Parts: sequence; C-alpha cells; structure tokens
Amino acid sequence: MSTPKQSLFEQLASVARALGSAARLELLDYLAQGERPVDELARLSGLSVANTSKHLQQLKAAGLAQARRDGQHVRYGLADDQVLAAVAALRGLAECRHRAVGELLDSYLRARDALEPLPAADLLERVRDGLVTVIDVRPAEEYAQGHVPGALNVPLDALEQRLGELPPERAIVAYCRGPWCVLSFEAVARLRQAGFNAQRLENGLPEWRQAGWPVERSTPPATHRAPAAPATPAGSR
Repeated sequence: MSTPKQSLFEQLASVARALGSAARLELLDYLAQGERPVDELARLSGLSVANTSKHLQQLKAAGLAQARRDGQHVRYGLADDQVLAAVAALRGLAECRHRAVGELLDSYLRARDALEPLPAADLLERVRDGLVTVIDVRPAEEYAQGHVPGALNVPLDALEQRLGELPPERAIVAYCRGPWCVLSFEAVARLRQAGFNAQRLENGLPEWRQAGWPVERSTPPATHRAPAAPATPAGSR
C-alpha cells in the first residue's frame, strides 16, 4: 500500500507525463496565446483533429488545460498562468543542462539575431517616452485575445506589405509567442534589411502577461491594423 508521500509523487508524475510529449508542449504554446477550438489547434500543430483532441484531453485531465463550449465548438485554454511557469522552468532546465537544446537554439534562433533582446521594463519606458513603435507579429486572432498596449498587429506574412505604415524615424520592437518563437527573429531580420532600427522584445506575450505587465484586448480580429490601414468590413471575411 502506498504511503501518502508516494501517492503525492505519483500525482506529480502524472503531471510530468502530461508534459512529456512534444506535441502536448507545442499545444500548450498555442494555448498560451489564448483560447482555440480543436480544429484550429490541429491546423496549427499539423496533427489530426482526433490526435489533437486526445492530447488536449490528456492536458485537461492533468489540470494543465481547461475547456468550455462555445456554440458548436469546444474551445481550449490554459488552466492558469502556473502552467506557463511550469513550462518556463522546463525550458530553462533544458537550456542549461541539455547540450542539444543549446545547439538547436544557436542554429535555429541565435543565428538569425545574436543581439540581446529588449527587457520588458525597458520597453514600457521607451513607449512612454515615444521612442519606439511596438509590433505584434502573431496572427490576428492571437493579438485580439491579448497584446502589449499600443502594439500594432503586423503578422509576419504581411510585414513586407505593411512597411509603409511604420514610421522610419522610430525604432521598432517586435514580439511574438515566446522565447522559442521564430516569428520575431524573422521580423527583425526583415526590418533591418529594409533599413529600420529593429529589436526583439525579451520573451513573448505570455511571459509579458505572467509578469503582470498591462495587456490590452481588442475585437473583432479583422480590425487589428495599424491606424493608417482601413479596417476590413465584417461582411467581407
């Protein structure tokens, strides 16, 4: 018969098992941006809807995700920000102790931009002083569910077409989903190539929110544009 301590460790192991899947960790990364229906998560992750649903149910059973019905769809989200902390701790441990992780980061991310990113506190100060333009390069739906106050939504796939909306005399700070997200690295590289003074924000929107910095929400996603661009009429989507 198990002792209470052994039972506690078994429950801890069940949470660890839920985290012990690359597919589930990727799904948590998407859930950290906001709620998503199963079919959208399947599209983003490249998994089948059936596999995505199975992984989400495992995350929910472990207390890492929650679900709610929205009409005909079930939308999943993180249970709370403690899940972000758990994943961040796992990520930090891997970066410090797993050589392969460091090598992948060097080849996949740091090769694109070896410069130090801008800390969140510094960004707030520069925004208050009117020194920077902040751009959120995530998709519009993620931007709608939360973004840095005053940030313009310029998804990476639309960046070249939107360069004319960015003031050339001001520095640009780009951010995306988190420290392992390539979107902001790519955005900064393209902005610098176009002649802008560009820098990445340290971490991403989930870490910004977890740290207690202010977050804005906006709806509907079709209106998430820089002020100079006309909004898309709702009936045209």
